[in-house]
Amino acid sequence: MAVYVNESKKLFTLSTAHTTYQMKVDEYGVLNHLYYGENIGQEDMSYLLDYRDSGFSGNVYEAENNREYSLDTRPQEYSTCGVGDYRVNSVSVVNPDGTDGVDLRYVSYNISKGKYSIPGMPALYGDENDADTLQIQMQDASTGLTAVLYYSVWEERDIITRCVRLINQGEGDIVLKKAMSMNLDLMNGDWELMHFHGRHCMERQMERVPVIHGVMEIGSVRGASSHHHNPFVVLCEHTTTEVTGSCYGIGLVYSGNFAMQIEKDQMGQTRLNAGIHTERFAWSLKQGEEFYTPEAVMTYSAEGFGKMTSNFHHTFREHLCRGKYKHERRPVLINNWEATYFDFDRDKILQIAEGAAKLGVEMLVLDDGWFGKREADVSGLGDWFVNTEKLKGGLKPVADGINQLGMKFGLWFEPEAISEDSDLYRQHPDWALQIPGRKPCRSRYQLILDMSREDVRDYLYERMTDILDSANIEYVKWDMNRHISDVYSALLPKERQGEVTHRYMLGLYDLLERLTSRYPNILWEGCSGGGGRFDLGMLYYFPQSWCSDDTDAMERVKIQYGTSFAYPISSVGSHVSAVPNHQTGRITSLASRGVVAMAGSFGYELDLNLLTEEEKNEVKEQIQTFKKYYHLTHEGEYYRLTNPFENQMFAAWEYVSPDQTEALIHGVQLRAQPSSPSQHIPVRGLNPDKMYEINGEMVKSGRAIMYGGLNLPRQMGDCMAFEYYLKEV
Repeated sequence: MAVYVNESKKLFTLSTAHTTYQMKVDEYGVLNHLYYGENIGQEDMSYLLDYRDSGFSGNVYEAENNREYSLDTRPQEYSTCGVGDYRVNSVSVVNPDGTDGVDLRYVSYNISKGKYSIPGMPALYGDENDADTLQIQMQDASTGLTAVLYYSVWEERDIITRCVRLINQGEGDIVLKKAMSMNLDLMNGDWELMHFHGRHCMERQMERVPVIHGVMEIGSVRGASSHHHNPFVVLCEHTTTEVTGSCYGIGLVYSGNFAMQIEKDQMGQTRLNAGIHTERFAWSLKQGEEFYTPEAVMTYSAEGFGKMTSNFHHTFREHLCRGKYKHERRPVLINNWEATYFDFDRDKILQIAEGAAKLGVEMLVLDDGWFGKREADVSGLGDWFVNTEKLKGGLKPVADGINQLGMKFGLWFEPEAISEDSDLYRQHPDWALQIPGRKPCRSRYQLILDMSREDVRDYLYERMTDILDSANIEYVKWDMNRHISDVYSALLPKERQGEVTHRYMLGLYDLLERLTSRYPNILWEGCSGGGGRFDLGMLYYFPQSWCSDDTDAMERVKIQYGTSFAYPISSVGSHVSAVPNHQTGRITSLASRGVVAMAGSFGYELDLNLLTEEEKNEVKEQIQTFKKYYHLTHEGEYYRLTNPFENQMFAAWEYVSPDQTEALIHGVQLRAQPSSPSQHIPVRGLNPDKMYEINGEMVKSGRAIMYGGLNLPRQMGDCMAFEYYLKEV
């Protein structure tokens, strides 16, 4: 059991292999947060609640003239609003009488074996041997608003998951204006915030800044988690590195509008709130109705970012990913997009497949342009019928022809979007999100379907299943190429329009659950203009997502570095693309493009028939290398060996087998310099007492390799690849 309760003290302790999380109900029924850090057993940490009178911080009524007790300074598990805590709050409402106060006090608790689930939303899963769950019920006595705080403790993984169920047990209607998934109050420490910002083709750029006095917020109001901010942050000490120092990692299992608010208060305490963004959010709760927040996932590491990452990678691979390809090797694929764009027919696709098959490629994915009136990106979306003028006989002859080559066949969809120039829009203009009486904002000359509507989801389910049943389709790339604006649903009354963006996500999750359940053997890949919806919510349905539309190897080094802090390498879609690169014009070697793409689910985004014989032979070798080392890259322990935002000379990363008998080090020399001094690649994760053969030649101890490092090969040119394979002897 990982949950311990001292009933006489009303003390709750969550214990994992290396961490302790503790909270306590005080004399006024407020649930105080006491401690989250290294494992200290079940020792009562309430002695840390050392507060004095703070001017202009009011006191709860029951405290009478005890001016040292204030909600404005106390560390809490779920912060409230309007009753004396002036910091960022976890819940905000409009009560039946129009007031906005929420005062949650302790009622009861419950402990159970196994992991809670969240109706209609993705969440980590596990049986009674994987996790223990604590529920703490809080209630506002005046309004009847009840909050059930859920904590599932993954003892062996050092993971705690959280969500909140809000129930209206009063007599009138309540409107939720804010309902966060978690609140974390840290009483002391001078923290830095690490977050992952970006833009299209430049996702998850790591930035590390001091937490300031005041409120800092990252988030998205784009209807998707976005290229611009990722729903994952880290609080760390100034001195934290990959291998030393304290850090807290927090991720949201959600794919829509989100916010993570960080505030350092007047006492130097740090508060972090994470959940659904408040903009365009207002959820009505009638008597007896309830609302679940998305799940938040937390871990603490006293051994730097590397241990934090390891906790997340193992947990997400085992308890978030699902389906056939949770562990099964992903096929090496080729996507026709950069080879043909919209200009293709059956013969051209089969020609690409024939050339790819000779080189060992295992799947061809047919991208945009196979359906409706779709000769460019301005028409046809929504008309999910095969364009038989372009593909004579439909998809089956294409799939059959590819299967006869010994390859699998995959298909691209963009189900959430609709073109104004489409039969579907002409028949159902009300199915698109748009504000009555206002011309909508166009993006990529397309609108967004109202996924909150059951009739829209039923249409998409019918069309997609008809297509997926028409041929042997073994892979689906699910794309979303614009963000949501003009938010208005024709089916909801005006007082419920604040529910649209979250109902959109619930509808999307419903459709994804129906489809992935019906086709469990299909490899599903998520995409949103590349990495615009690369989040834990999507990982529940799609075991991999296209990491970025930027396929330039030099740029991908940074993008994949930032991605790796939370997301397993197995979840990263990464391909070798053509040169000059279509996004940057840069020319890099095929070897370098291959090494970078192997830090993910490997494939090609070019016409292999245009390569030279020498390049084709190199492609054959790359595919064999990827297969040979798949057990390391996708199932091994991953280590970031350098920070490409700081080290301008080279980037390196490492995979180590669970038994430490093998290791693979990949990297690229970013910049060549004349007369450069020798440089050494740091190595981690080996058994110090074992001997390792390096690239089949030199033999050294794990201790020597880790303490001394490996020599960076001397190479001419920028972005030059290198590889070290270590095997125990």
